[in-house]
Amino acid sequence: MSVAKPLPHDAAKLHVTGAARYVDDIPTPANTLHIAFGVSKPAAGRLMSMDLSAVRTAPGVVAVYTADDLAFANDVSPSNHDEPLLATDAVHYAGQPLFMVVATSHLAARHAARLGQIEIEKTDPILTIEQALNADSRFEDGPRIYQKGDAAAALQQAHQTLSGSINIGGQEHFYLEGQAALALPQDNGDMVVHSSTQHPTEIQHKVAEALGVHMHAIRVETRRMGGGFGGKESQGNALAIACAVAASKTGQPCKMRYDRDDDMIITGKRHDFRIDYTVGFDAKGKITALDFTHFTRCGWGMDLSLPVADRAMLHADNAYHLDHIRITSHRLRTNTQSATAFRGFGGPQGIVGIERVMDHIAHHLDADPLAVRRANYYADAPSDQVQTTPYHQPVKDGIINALTDRLVASSDYAARRAAIEAWNASQPILKRGIALTPVKFGISFTLTHLNQAGALVHVYNDGSIHLNHGGTEMGQGLFQKIAQVAACRFGVNVSAVKITATDTGKVPNTSATAASSGTDLNGMAVQAACDTIRDRITAHLAQVHGVAPEAVTFAGGMVTVGSEKITFAEAVMSAYLARVSLSSTGFYKTPDIEWDRITGRGSPFFYFAYGAAVTEVVIDTLTGENRILRADILHDAGASLNPALDIGQIEGGYVQGAGWLTTEELVWDDQGALKTHAPSTYKIPAISDRPDIFNVALWDQPNPAQTVYRSKAVGEPPLMLGISAFMALSDAVRACGATYADLQAPATAEAVLDASLKARA
Repeated sequence: MSVAKPLPHDAAKLHVTGAARYVDDIPTPANTLHIAFGVSKPAAGRLMSMDLSAVRTAPGVVAVYTADDLAFANDVSPSNHDEPLLATDAVHYAGQPLFMVVATSHLAARHAARLGQIEIEKTDPILTIEQALNADSRFEDGPRIYQKGDAAAALQQAHQTLSGSINIGGQEHFYLEGQAALALPQDNGDMVVHSSTQHPTEIQHKVAEALGVHMHAIRVETRRMGGGFGGKESQGNALAIACAVAASKTGQPCKMRYDRDDDMIITGKRHDFRIDYTVGFDAKGKITALDFTHFTRCGWGMDLSLPVADRAMLHADNAYHLDHIRITSHRLRTNTQSATAFRGFGGPQGIVGIERVMDHIAHHLDADPLAVRRANYYADAPSDQVQTTPYHQPVKDGIINALTDRLVASSDYAARRAAIEAWNASQPILKRGIALTPVKFGISFTLTHLNQAGALVHVYNDGSIHLNHGGTEMGQGLFQKIAQVAACRFGVNVSAVKITATDTGKVPNTSATAASSGTDLNGMAVQAACDTIRDRITAHLAQVHGVAPEAVTFAGGMVTVGSEKITFAEAVMSAYLARVSLSSTGFYKTPDIEWDRITGRGSPFFYFAYGAAVTEVVIDTLTGENRILRADILHDAGASLNPALDIGQIEGGYVQGAGWLTTEELVWDDQGALKTHAPSTYKIPAISDRPDIFNVALWDQPNPAQTVYRSKAVGEPPLMLGISAFMALSDAVRACGATYADLQAPATAEAVLDASLKARA
């Protein structure tokens, strides 16, 4: 079988040699024009006037457009139609596009964009969560509340209670390939758009809206992205629309790419949160009541903030069964970049909240934090008791207890914790910490209709296979996994299968490659298309050879027909000569999900993916500097379609999650200008930041849910394994003194030093 094999990424050689083609590498016609935005410097105010005469006369400039020049929709929002491509009467954040320059070169456009004389009557920006609360600046009329049981009554009866708060910073996506788009005008006003996007259909929809045409006039193609992480789910809309509008007006191809500074200043980030909590618990740390309040800083536009905040609420339990819980969520509007999707989509923030609670309880009880966590775990399946989440979905596939048992043994957790305690008792300056944290992550789009996918498969008469699906490749290996599925359905080597660029002209109405759903959805759609063609070939061969269809099998590049064997290519040619169709579409929709986001009740997830990580760290209590020494991970990928790719995703997800909570700090000044807008001021993890000892293993049980070959999604869940690094730092700080140190995220050296001093106090 082609599935379950650790085959290399289909573009691995292209990646390492630099030959992989991205949007910016596509050869362009000689008359291609280039676009740049002129942006606002103030974060809030009334747009009084724009003198663009110097822009229009700058070298190389062909055209300059403002909102008044847009004949149709001036909107790039994926949700609420509240994000104009170009500002109209007001500005809402520092970096908001005001006008666009079309020039003969990328540099000419960028230089000219800086020449605009903009008059803005400034108003006081709303920048922080506290300022937004004071101004009642929010999306939705009031907070959203999900609850189970009676948290207020249970808190009154609790044996012990604690209260606290944690700030959780945002995160820059920092994809290696920046945002880019290329629009090529066609006959009759049609447009072909090449976009670095996770959501080609949304690009198609927004471009059609901006040009005042039907979607059939727009074809969007995406061969690959150099990383996305959610940052290319909606943030590519502005570039694609700008290119298409300019191409339509000039009749020439138009291209746009952000420089890194522009990219970081203009685009949205992970949502930063403040989470307040009051928890009731018993002497063993078992939680009897929990009241969470989530404050989500959404930025100036709605974007995807509502479902992000919803998913944070949906993961406020993580792997813990809670009988009495109330979760209140405030979605706050501020004069900052419109926060957007980021790997985990709110889930990581929700999980950090509950892990902080576990840490706080353990400190209060002077207990091993792992013992407190285990006292609250969901039961493993099968279980006599039906346990439900705070949103009332039964948890039927639990494995976290057994998974933790295995990881505790393989990582030698108990002995290492004892050794760390001995070390800390004898070392006055360097303190070590260790933490094991679990992950239970729901898989499906919470917007139910997005849980669908299509595919198109052709088998040519030489036996080669061409397939297309709605998923996008951003380095995660989706194309390779889907090719393995197709090869397995036909019983051929994966080299016989070619997947071409995602194309809205081949597979329509696609969902974003997001919510960890790329393989689950598209793999099943491709499987359906392949099976249709295979069944046609089977019926033809059975009739020709006079055998039952059950006597026709496909394996090893051969087709067995009764007692005879022929090659797959011969079988295909036979079907072709008999005029059997060798092309089919496939479609899949996720079953057994239903969700009411207003009441917070239902089963929004098809299944849960599980995992756990043990991280060991060391901190310098004089400077706050710290290092991750070792990480041991056991992660649940179901029956992995490709163990090599899955382990790579787990390693990368862990490092990205740890980076979010340690070194990656976003800083705005008091006027709303982002100061960390380049690699010189924003620190993502480098190769030297990975643990020196990095052990990753896969849980070896198939998915109980009927997914493609019983695999599980592995895109987002591993990021939350990095939370163990943050909790290990908290454990190290705990060794500094008796006071609960209240470590905040990101745990930069400054934050660790501050927490260490608090602990000593």
